[in-house]
Amino acid sequence: MTKNDSMESAVELEAVEEEATVQGQPEALDADERVAVAEAEDVAQDGSEEEELESEDSLTYANGVIEKIVAMATREVPHVLGMKGNLVHFFQEQLGAENLTKGVTIEVTDDNRVIINISVIIEYGCYAPDIFDDIKERVVERLDAMTGLEVAGINLRIEDVLTREEYEASRKTFLDNLKSEDKRDEEPEE
Repeated sequence: MTKNDSMESAVELEAVEEEATVQGQPEALDADERVAVAEAEDVAQDGSEEEELESEDSLTYANGVIEKIVAMATREVPHVLGMKGNLVHFFQEQLGAENLTKGVTIEVTDDNRVIINISVIIEYGCYAPDIFDDIKERVVERLDAMTGLEVAGINLRIEDVLTREEYEASRKTFLDNLKSEDKRDEEPEE
């Protein structure tokens, strides 16, 4: 029985009780009407208890958790070579931190739906609209399965297009540069 049904039953109950009282016979309710009255009272009480229970529990997600799920789901899509972050992400990587939320920002709407902004590097020669559709499908699927959150919209920004070889070479160069800087930092000064 829904909340509206219980409210309607309570209103009907009041009308029946008023009619019986107006007639001066509170006992004028027959057995079926008394059962209906008792059921309506029980439903009204159950509804208020459910509301109290619902208000005591809470499940929230930090934005970073949602961003991480989105970034991981995006990386699962074929032809997405990497995520593009901002300057903060670049410095975090320089310090050796791997930022799994790189390239993702989210906004939560007033009705608790999520708008997602994703920046990616895709593989040269691949059809971007198909990659976009695959990303949307994967992200919505993962968010729903893990959090139950509804996605209000996904904005995808293609930051770069590279061959897989170019991408791997640029990553290798970047990592080699980091290693050489670390070695220079470790060498004792003379």
